[in-house]
Amino acid sequence: MVKISRRHFVRSSAIGTGSLLLFPHWAYPNHGKTGEYVITDTSYGKLRGLRENGVNIFRGIPYAGYVSGDHRFRRPEPLKPWTGILNALQLGHPAVQPPDQTYGINEPEPAEDCLYLNIWTPGNDNKKRPVMFYNHGGGFNTGSGGSAAQDGANLARFFDVVVVQSNHRLGLMGYLYLDELAGEEYAGSGNMGMLDIITALEWVHDNIEQFGGNPDNVMIFGESGGGAKTSCLYAMPDAASYFNKASIESGPGIMMTTPDVADHTTRMVLKELNIPPRKWRKLLEVSVNDLLAIQLRLPEIVFKEAAGNPVKMSKGIGAAGPGRFGPVVDGVVLPGHPFYPEAPIISRDKPLITGWNEDEYTFFGMVGGEKEAFKLDFEGLKSRLEKQYGEKTDEIIKAYREARPEASASDIFVAISSITMMGIGSIEIAEKKSAQNGASVYLYNFGYKSEVKIPGTDYPLGTPHAMDIQFKFYNLVDEYGDARSPENSMGGSRPGRIQASKNFAEFWTAFAKTGKPVAEGQPQWPAYNLNNRPVMRIDSECTVINDRFSLERKYFM
Repeated sequence: MVKISRRHFVRSSAIGTGSLLLFPHWAYPNHGKTGEYVITDTSYGKLRGLRENGVNIFRGIPYAGYVSGDHRFRRPEPLKPWTGILNALQLGHPAVQPPDQTYGINEPEPAEDCLYLNIWTPGNDNKKRPVMFYNHGGGFNTGSGGSAAQDGANLARFFDVVVVQSNHRLGLMGYLYLDELAGEEYAGSGNMGMLDIITALEWVHDNIEQFGGNPDNVMIFGESGGGAKTSCLYAMPDAASYFNKASIESGPGIMMTTPDVADHTTRMVLKELNIPPRKWRKLLEVSVNDLLAIQLRLPEIVFKEAAGNPVKMSKGIGAAGPGRFGPVVDGVVLPGHPFYPEAPIISRDKPLITGWNEDEYTFFGMVGGEKEAFKLDFEGLKSRLEKQYGEKTDEIIKAYREARPEASASDIFVAISSITMMGIGSIEIAEKKSAQNGASVYLYNFGYKSEVKIPGTDYPLGTPHAMDIQFKFYNLVDEYGDARSPENSMGGSRPGRIQASKNFAEFWTAFAKTGKPVAEGQPQWPAYNLNNRPVMRIDSECTVINDRFSLERKYFM
């Protein structure tokens, strides 16, 4: 039996607004072993990468210039060409963030100048392979494009695609809204982190042919906070010409921060620093460590100001309340909320996948030290749900018990918590996208069940938040296609996990190639529609289920 300690789990996790689970070194196929050097051209100069077990890997490629000094809170300095050959053999600096939130191998410390990307390709051979551009999770505050669980080598090796991942500004450094205080020079300041990603997409468009990729066939995708970033990109005019399809995974970004809330947060920062608003330029002189410390303090300050009452958030990841940082609906860079009141017209003709994991909550409950939720009786279930659903609680519990007669009280609590966290927003995206009558949208639910027990309980993880990362990147196997040791893996040790991972990876890479998710030996995945509402349940044996979430739509949408 696989055992995993809570201590290891917490150390292996980045918890933010939408979390990203990161795995130890075994998730990086053959990283650090000797390979042969590969030299390629870019529009800025030559790069040296490393070929490892049939994959060319370029790490730490600069895609823009500095964002420190006079470019803090602004667009980056343009990247300058270099002479000679630039080594792209080690990961670049992640964005400024709290310590121990990134898990790349030999990854340097976070730094203000962090605009680097990584590429995995079967060959720098001018073949026009589909490009899969991944946005890392960790909310809008933590994580990196070098984290081990999302290593792109196996997708490139076994499915003949090019994988790209970027670092970009996060938290206060990426989303401090100065438009109203600082004027035109800082226009778009509340979306610098997203504009960094667009700059990386532009670099890919201009250079990916040298890496065997097709600049006219780019898929953007991401999990948790990366899903919310993908939601934003799907609605941003500056991104529109750089991608052709998208996938939003366990991170439905329906709404983002409004300018009034963002401006209030900026004024809180200035107040904490004793800087009058008219002297906002002094922010350029404050150390990144001091700015990070204030970023981490603000939510507690807001909580105290609200007399202990949490600020009500909109469903979906990204709609930050005061004291938090994320993309701002500024009317220009992000013209409107990504999926409110409707799906973005700008991406009407771009196919989309969206969905979530069946047991999202078990991850959050575990890393939060919650044990009682996994030992509930039905009286305890009612007590917990009444706080949110009031007089409808009895009706909801009755409906769930009739629909799931074998479910325990904890099973029902996990199901409700999971779908209200990530599922309802995903369904809403699918409904709105389908209503456009444009390109197809495909709704999924990841359901492979891990037998790994939550520490201190007898309750299994099931399909927790972030378990899909390792599965869809096909990192349950090594560079030879053999199963990796399940030690310290959320996925457990049951044999079906490998087939479930293959199905997941094959659906996603097929979608990247053609805009249609297909997997060998699995049922045809129909596009979502408002008549029978088909959902693909991804497992070792996949199943299409029509209108699977009618009960949830009734009570939670």
